[in-house]
Amino acid sequence: MTKPWDAAGHVGRMEGWPKRALYGGRITCRSGGQSYNNWPGGEQHASKGTTGVEWNMPRWKELPSSLDERVRNLVVQMRRLKDRSGLSLASLQTKTGYSSSSWERYLSGRALPPRKAVAELARVSGVDPARLLVLHELAEEAWNQETVAAPVADTPEPENARRRVVLIGVCAAIVLGAVLAGVLIAAPWKDGGDGKNSAATAQHNTAPASRGAFTYQAGRTYPCTVRRENGRLSARYSGTRTALLSGPGWDVVEAQCLLGYHGFDPGGVDGVIGPKTTRAVKRLQQKAGLPPDGVVGPQTWQVLRK
Repeated sequence: MTKPWDAAGHVGRMEGWPKRALYGGRITCRSGGQSYNNWPGGEQHASKGTTGVEWNMPRWKELPSSLDERVRNLVVQMRRLKDRSGLSLASLQTKTGYSSSSWERYLSGRALPPRKAVAELARVSGVDPARLLVLHELAEEAWNQETVAAPVADTPEPENARRRVVLIGVCAAIVLGAVLAGVLIAAPWKDGGDGKNSAATAQHNTAPASRGAFTYQAGRTYPCTVRRENGRLSARYSGTRTALLSGPGWDVVEAQCLLGYHGFDPGGVDGVIGPKTTRAVKRLQQKAGLPPDGVVGPQTWQVLRK
């Protein structure tokens, strides 16, 4: 039997029935009162009909070139199953529970389908989902890698988020001001009395001028030589008796030397308040009957200087 068309739909001549349908579609040929359907996969059906040719050939859009090969393999197999089932997007929505718009995104490579959606597609298509789920696992791995590597797009910051940032900044400024005020209030005091005692106090309340400003250097420690001067212990790094220690400095070096002198190991004498220094201060405070808060203030200095 001769037909004036070929399997690709072009005008021409071809002997016998079409062997297969191109583009993953279906060709229905009717001639001589019979209808012949050819489906991908070799399924063939014949039925009575009228003379003519009918085409039902879905044309899929090309997948994005940037799509990972593992994701592409999954989408291609899903498209083939949909074509083989003959179901429309609306029918997939009814049979799988996932909306037609979702299936459109899944089948165009714009969204990764959930594992359950892949299994449902295999079920309604009448195939074993095992192979498709393996492809989904590989595609999911690739999709997650691309999501992590993709830069985050700039988005307008919500008004309430900006307000929170401003509020946090104001609170931080208030706290910083309070800390600075506390440091100034806790600055060394000069004792009253005659000129001799005042001069001695001033000598002990300041770091030796030759040392200059303290600069922390990682790994550097300082030697301790503790002597008693004017009835008070001193390591000659700082003469303070009231400073509230909160950060690196010569006052911390002085306190660490005095802690070690009293038998409480502060760790390395490096001028930084670390966990060992804090524990040593608490042990000293407990022994002296002070609240063990680990903070060196006027009362703790009084114990250290004894």
